[in-house]
Amino acid sequence: MNKNTDSIDRRIIDRRLCAAPMMDWTDRHCRYFLRQVAPDAVLFTEMVTAEALIHGDLDRLLGHSAAEAPLVLQLGGSQPEKLARAVARAAPWEFAEINLNVGCPSDRVQSGKFGACLMAEPELVASCCQAMMAETDLPVTVKCRIGIDDMDPESGLDRFVDIVAAAGVSVFYLHARKAWLKGLSPKENRSIPPLDYDRARRLAARCGDLSIILNGGLEKADQASVEMPGFDGIMIGRAAYRTPYVLAEMAQQIFGTALPQRYQVAQAMAEYANSMTKTGVPLHSITRHMLGLYAGQSGAKYWRRQLGEMARNADDAGNFIIDTASFCENLAAKHAA
Repeated sequence: MNKNTDSIDRRIIDRRLCAAPMMDWTDRHCRYFLRQVAPDAVLFTEMVTAEALIHGDLDRLLGHSAAEAPLVLQLGGSQPEKLARAVARAAPWEFAEINLNVGCPSDRVQSGKFGACLMAEPELVASCCQAMMAETDLPVTVKCRIGIDDMDPESGLDRFVDIVAAAGVSVFYLHARKAWLKGLSPKENRSIPPLDYDRARRLAARCGDLSIILNGGLEKADQASVEMPGFDGIMIGRAAYRTPYVLAEMAQQIFGTALPQRYQVAQAMAEYANSMTKTGVPLHSITRHMLGLYAGQSGAKYWRRQLGEMARNADDAGNFIIDTASFCENLAAKHAA
């Protein structure tokens, strides 16, 4: 069991910058990497279903490093009693917050009656959150869309938030785009229909006693200062994964922290890879999350090819990462000369 044993008060969370939960991406190795890039950002696990936590291997599903803190556990489910059991079973891992997924539009998630389809049942979401709160003193929060299908984005969203907030939820991570559960794929739901930041702002202005975190379409560093006003924070999704230095630049704007050097991030990950591969973790399971570190820089293509294709055959995990980063740094120095 690998638990987070930080002694900080886990109920105090600075949510001004968050890295979104992403299925098949934000596993523990990805999160460790993102923590090197943005030390102050809030990180999220992949969505874990309540059913999996009740019956599955908890260490495999919940294991994480203390370095990942503050880390939020995102749960998927729609049965209050099962979500409550899942929260209770997760307690020893000392997450900073428990988040309920009410935003994912995939067919697989819908078939389990959770994710975005739950926006049509705010009373059920409220019951789920109340059951979860009964099992923890951590914040229980909700990640949702501004609406689904033909739901009115004004009255529908207001009603959903009002009912769930009345159950005790005070933090909403709001993806400022409707989800179309019929006729669009999950990929299409990431770009159709258009984002509606204005609708998100109206909700934030109307619900001044709640914390509304803006999510969706935030891909460039300058958006941090442009879109932040009116919200309590922003949440970055695929851009944090594909071009992680954008997350670092946003952190610099928001927290005033120094930008980490890419080579320093590579060094930290080399040490991590040495440690993890000794426990049987394949190096590629770590390096697959690091492909965007040199995005936009000299040597980016070489970095991606080495870490994406050659990591499987590397004998020395740490030196492999350091040598690859050194090549990129030397190439950048030559181009700058």
